[in-house]
Amino acid sequence: MSVSTSPPAPSEEALLKLLAGLEPDRADATRKAGDQASEFVQQLPGPRLGVGMDCCVIPLRHGGLSLVQTTDFFYPLVEDPYMMGRIACANVLSDLYAMGITECDNMLMLLSVSQKMNDKDRERVMPLMIQGFRDAAEEGGTSVTGGQTVINPWIIVGGVASVVCQPNEFIMPDGAVPGDVLVLTKPLGTQVAVNAHQWLDQPERWNKIKLVVTKEEVKEAYQEAMFSMGTLNRTAAGLMHKFQAHAATDVTGFGLLGHANNLAAQQRNEVAFVIHNLPIIAKMTAISKACGNLFNLIQGTSAETSGGLLVCLPREQAAKFCSEMKSQSSGAGGSGAWIIGIVEKGDRHARIIDKPRIIEVPPRGSKAANQDNSSTSPSPSPNLS
Repeated sequence: MSVSTSPPAPSEEALLKLLAGLEPDRADATRKAGDQASEFVQQLPGPRLGVGMDCCVIPLRHGGLSLVQTTDFFYPLVEDPYMMGRIACANVLSDLYAMGITECDNMLMLLSVSQKMNDKDRERVMPLMIQGFRDAAEEGGTSVTGGQTVINPWIIVGGVASVVCQPNEFIMPDGAVPGDVLVLTKPLGTQVAVNAHQWLDQPERWNKIKLVVTKEEVKEAYQEAMFSMGTLNRTAAGLMHKFQAHAATDVTGFGLLGHANNLAAQQRNEVAFVIHNLPIIAKMTAISKACGNLFNLIQGTSAETSGGLLVCLPREQAAKFCSEMKSQSSGAGGSGAWIIGIVEKGDRHARIIDKPRIIEVPPRGSKAANQDNSSTSPSPSPNLS
């Protein structure tokens, strides 16, 4: 399967500006102020969460329950259609997992079939993509009961995830306090790994990075990125409850810093997130630098797909969270968790220090992956002590 070229993406700021029109206090000015339905929703008890974060949380009319719902979709980025479907499903579910929700009641699949595909390719590729999506949903304890399929210039894959929750089943992403520790549950660098793999067949591109990485290392990093993106964040969601997490988000298209800023802006307390450590798939930092910082990887704005959870935890719980994440991960060099920063008093923004510590995460199956990885220690950097 060849990876289709997606149209240019607008900036994070531009997207959030567009979404602002959905905010209740900015909606259609012609809406009647006395709209009874609107007044009813505002009077419902319980927390609600809207535009700008991972999920919407809507209090229901009955029994103190809330509907938690999310949707996401994107363009293919790996060659294996089965894995692409799996990654798409994991990416959708991550929005629920970021709120500590471990169960999903229902999923819908959104699928756009490219009008450029011939019959043979379509009949081979699309069923595999659907199967990957469905298998990941089943692993997450849910099922796909429908969706929408259209013809489009580009392949697009995604879905909708919905669950009805009691208050104790989810963690609102607004409770970080000064002294908390920031933990990340998957390494960064998936976009770099995917692009580097495509460049193996593009001499002009490959010549820019061949001095810092071998073809075998690129292939290993690509496999690691696929495995990471296709891994559900369900384990981390469960551990958020066990270790009293105060807030979390998943790291996707806006990059680590973009999503950290979004999360910081949601906090009830006046806090700031300071990131000291960056766990990155091995060799991806070198590739990014060799490309003239094309991806802004170290700056934290490199896009990720189905990335890890960024979790705010009490300092005394962070190391135990990381240790249990690692013990529950399968495979040599598998995903664990890394302490990457702190929460301090501030102005609800996030920043990465000037010279962050780069934690090289070896791909599973590589020689380096079999060595003991100490990145989950309680104090991976003097800056966090």
